[in-house]
Amino acid sequence: MRAFMLIAAFLTGQALAEDHRQLATLPPAAKEALREEMLGNLLAINEILTLMAAGKIKEAGQAAETSLGQSAQGKHRDKPFDARPGQHMPPAMHGIGIDGHRAASEFAKAASSGDRDKALALLPKLTEGCVACHYSWRTR
Repeated sequence: MRAFMLIAAFLTGQALAEDHRQLATLPPAAKEALREEMLGNLLAINEILTLMAAGKIKEAGQAAETSLGQSAQGKHRDKPFDARPGQHMPPAMHGIGIDGHRAASEFAKAASSGDRDKALALLPKLTEGCVACHYSWRTR
């Protein structure tokens, strides 16, 4: 067991040392705003999954739209320019984010209608953009 843990620690270190994601250089305030938003998105995804598991499909749709969907865009527009992440993201990174908002709204529409099967089919799209962005980009 100890040997397995040492190998796992070594491989994890290797993976971190070989981070091939692209660096998105953002001003410190924008980086912090993005970090806070991503942490909030994790909470939202957890809430949506919990609601789906409890059979509260319509509520999951409402949570998805307000927290992650297109209605959630522009959260930072009242902040100073240097604290607006979207303004400083590379276009490809920003595009992944926009696609993620669209996917969340598509899921929300299906779930809000009560269509459990369609909502379940669209659920993976809810995190697809998250995975694509975090796999491709880094801020430090």
